[in-house]
Amino acid sequence: MKIGRLDLKDFPLFLAPMEDVSDPPFRKLCRQNGADMVFTEFISTEGLIRDAVKSVKKTEIFPEERPVGIQIFGHDLDSMLHSLRIIEHAHPDVIDINYGCPVKKVVAKGAGAAFLKNPERMEKFTRAIVQATDFPVTVKTRTGWDENSINIVEVALRLQDAGVKALFIHGRTRSQMYGGKADWDTIAKVKHHPDMEIPVVANGDIDTPEKARIIKSEYGFDGAMIGRGAIGNPWIFKQMKHFLETGEHLSGPGVITRVETIKQYLKDAITWKGERLAVLEARRHYSGYFKGFPGIKPFRQQLVTADSLDEIFEILDSIAKHYGHENES
Repeated sequence: MKIGRLDLKDFPLFLAPMEDVSDPPFRKLCRQNGADMVFTEFISTEGLIRDAVKSVKKTEIFPEERPVGIQIFGHDLDSMLHSLRIIEHAHPDVIDINYGCPVKKVVAKGAGAAFLKNPERMEKFTRAIVQATDFPVTVKTRTGWDENSINIVEVALRLQDAGVKALFIHGRTRSQMYGGKADWDTIAKVKHHPDMEIPVVANGDIDTPEKARIIKSEYGFDGAMIGRGAIGNPWIFKQMKHFLETGEHLSGPGVITRVETIKQYLKDAITWKGERLAVLEARRHYSGYFKGFPGIKPFRQQLVTADSLDEIFEILDSIAKHYGHENES
């Protein structure tokens, strides 16, 4: 699969852009565990042109992460075009436009999934952005605004005509938010449309190796984008690849590896964004790291209420000691 000059492997696996999740330390971790490409958290173009600290910091890229795409969102074309100069200084491998975020505060401003209500506007913005940069441009979007306006085939063809190099499609409408079941059949209508020439990557509910195989073998998509399934489970990419290659399941890591992985993530996160924010944002990862461990709930409760690195490390050491009889794999 190719995105412009970027040559990825056959059926690459992508880490989805997720707010307060897809930070550089987590992206690095996913790359180390088999992700072929990662994306930043989505970045406000208004924030970038106003030099907002949080927005600008999100453009930072670790060398170990590459290839990496910077994802932007906005509602004003001039602001989006102006932000490109800032983004280009980070030298991303791809610039991705978010036309899929369903969150009310984003949509209310005419950004994110709001573009699905006006394909002409989406095409206009995209064409202008493509023409304004030499970096390959991709788009992440959804199947439609609601079940009565599923227009992704029209949208995809317009985006292809505007010059995007790949499409990442979440198999839900905006009205579904993150509920219900992802509709891969509708994404397939884009992939197998006779006029579709650019890569189409599926997103939504791809959280097991078996689902990755279905996406590849039965639907014929060019790749899979993994979102929530990777939270607290960066090994999912390695496990999916092993299953796709051998048909066999790769065992997950033992407790010692999991604990040491969390510790390293926290150290990197603290270096990047400070202890307070790192500790707070790490809380959403813990359930995934210890999913299925019998009797883990009291430990997990301690982790999500701990407010210092030393306290978290003590709890993690207790988890390692408590479950240390398990064999590493």
